[in-house]
Amino acid sequence: MPPKPFPQLSPHQENDLIINTQQWALSNGLVMYPPNFELFQVNVAPITLFPTPILKSSFEQAIKVQTLYNELYINLITKRKEWLIDILKNLAEFDPDFSGKLFDIYQKSIADGVLQPLSLGIFRSDYMVDSSAQQIKQIEFNTVSVSFGGLSTKIGQLQSFLNSSGFYDDKYNFKYYGNDELPISTSVSDIAQGLADGNFYYNGEVENTDTIVLFVVQPNERNCFDQRIIEYELLRKHGIRSFRVTLEDVDEVITNNNGKLYVKSTMDEISVVYYRSGYGPGDYDSDPQKTWNARLFLEKSHAIKCPSILTQLSGSKKIQQLLTDETVIKQILPNIANDELQSLLSTFVRILPFDDTQQGQEAAKLAFQEPEKFVLKPQREGGGNNIYKSDIPEFLNKISKKDWGAYILMELINPQTFQNKILRNGQVYHENIVSELGVFGTIVFDEQTGAIKCNKNAGWLLRSKFETSDEGGVAAGFGCVDNVYLY
Repeated sequence: MPPKPFPQLSPHQENDLIINTQQWALSNGLVMYPPNFELFQVNVAPITLFPTPILKSSFEQAIKVQTLYNELYINLITKRKEWLIDILKNLAEFDPDFSGKLFDIYQKSIADGVLQPLSLGIFRSDYMVDSSAQQIKQIEFNTVSVSFGGLSTKIGQLQSFLNSSGFYDDKYNFKYYGNDELPISTSVSDIAQGLADGNFYYNGEVENTDTIVLFVVQPNERNCFDQRIIEYELLRKHGIRSFRVTLEDVDEVITNNNGKLYVKSTMDEISVVYYRSGYGPGDYDSDPQKTWNARLFLEKSHAIKCPSILTQLSGSKKIQQLLTDETVIKQILPNIANDELQSLLSTFVRILPFDDTQQGQEAAKLAFQEPEKFVLKPQREGGGNNIYKSDIPEFLNKISKKDWGAYILMELINPQTFQNKILRNGQVYHENIVSELGVFGTIVFDEQTGAIKCNKNAGWLLRSKFETSDEGGVAAGFGCVDNVYLY
């Protein structure tokens, strides 16, 4: 059965909808700072006016497979560590200015022994629904600084309010969508719970509200409200305080006493270091010596890292490419049930390396002969880094062939398009959009023994962008926060 059409409203009704949307968003924290902001000025975050349809079976599959993905990556880190490290060594040579520096910090941090074997992962696996197969296909698996867990709950609450208040109905102010068709993501409470889990295991599996969570953030963070919502939930629900610091300020603000981290001004002990920055080279560029030293300083401590260096590096695109191999999955998850294996395999698209293997030779051929079917991805997070379609041959010709190994060639997904309306900076855009479904997961594990302490789903996020836009990062200016309408 096809989805019901988007609400058809008169100009007057749509104007009322826009006013109520903006005022609810401003009242409830569905906001971002604009570029060149002042601290007292905010904008409504880029959002859709209506929820976007997604097949219920696809949505449920993405939710179902998340804890399995969590376990796959943790087993890779803990039970195939030597193999992973060999891959990362090679990757470090191709990307010395970022992956190489992260790997160097990993080596330095374990040189004198591991102070904290426990690690916390807050992950997000991103998908599109392929229009031909009507199945979710994974875009990437994010292991560091996954964003919009806060705003994803807010957009669901907003659209539930608009639906319940009758703003989507053109006649009688009835609900246009059924309650079960508009689920609200639990990502705010679930991610806060993940941080609380880290605090709990840091304190020897004892509840402790004296230790705090350190949020490592970017200077002048425009998306700070997405983070703050989770901070406030962590305090409200768990009684755990948080403290924010940039990499640039770590040496001035944080101290290490016998391996334990403390905030200098208050001597609050830090249980979890939660990175909402540090995922790209730009986060270290302001003062490279100070920022990279700060990352090493934090890594060499008793605090639980979210993520650890090794966990962050496991999210590289090269690792994603290797994990699409059924044989590799069986080696990492030897006890995986066949239905679980098939569920994982069904989410993969074709990903090829640029190396000396037969697959690498095929990638080089396809990149020039059929570039319109592919995206070229580096080992970087955040929007704006990928090379798409016809731009691929020109890009590869511009860089040295020895540097091709830093990239993977990924088959493009053909998502279904919908003509939703996007509200950005007070303007309404009515165009075809495509959407990405991100599913959050949290996991606490022992990086040395492989023991998994807890492994949980943590809500979801829907992001949408114009069909004509290749990139999809909201904070990077390419997309918007959306919510699912299940049909």
